[in-house]
Amino acid sequence: MTRRRRIYEGKAKVLFEGPEPGTLVQYFKDDATAFHNQKHGIITGKGVLNNRISEYLMTKLGEIGVPTHFVRRLNMREQLVREVEIIPIELVVRNVAAGSLSKRFGIPEGTQLPRSIMEYYYKSDELNDPIVSEEHITAFGWATPQDLDDMMALSLRINDYLSGLFLGIGLKLVDFKVEFGRLWENDEMRIVLADEISPDNCRLWDVKTNQKLDKDRFREDLGRVEEAYQEVARRLGILPEGGVDTFNTPKPAP
Repeated sequence: MTRRRRIYEGKAKVLFEGPEPGTLVQYFKDDATAFHNQKHGIITGKGVLNNRISEYLMTKLGEIGVPTHFVRRLNMREQLVREVEIIPIELVVRNVAAGSLSKRFGIPEGTQLPRSIMEYYYKSDELNDPIVSEEHITAFGWATPQDLDDMMALSLRINDYLSGLFLGIGLKLVDFKVEFGRLWENDEMRIVLADEISPDNCRLWDVKTNQKLDKDRFREDLGRVEEAYQEVARRLGILPEGGVDTFNTPKPAP
């Protein structure tokens, strides 16, 4: 990380100037935050695991035609990504009631939703990422109607693919957050998936036990946060066998 110009630092990642024009180096930190940065902690090794998990999932999505900013993993904590113009909207796809949805509507956590629900949030730490409508987004110029159509279509595709992928390793994709950016190539613009996909921004529950294997373990003081992230990596096949032998979760059915 030395001698590189720092472009941006967020709660969980740092972006540095890349080795060639149009690229950035994305560095994954061990920092964890919750409740709009009111709670902060360190999850040892989280950055290393999220780097590997996000690399794996971004690569898989790229193979089915989902455009992403990911280029390649550089080392244990860094990956090379394309520089994009981030759209200031977080799109949340919900399959099962949990978190703020359960609180807002009084729906018991774990309730299967009648269909996948999408919500938009305006990216602003100062405003605590308020939920917004398509009217707000287009009226204030954060994204165009075509941008939103592309983001929604990609999010549905990502949800379909990841739901099946995780189900195959005994995990339920409860909900997840994605961010998108505008990638400019030869005066042409396209919307691509940006940021990361990891247990930091996905709720993942064990299919059999509903045990939480994501950042909710940090949010809710459930403990064994590091082991939860390691278990997700192990089930994805990107953690060496025997690397985790203290986190006792049921193995997926063959």
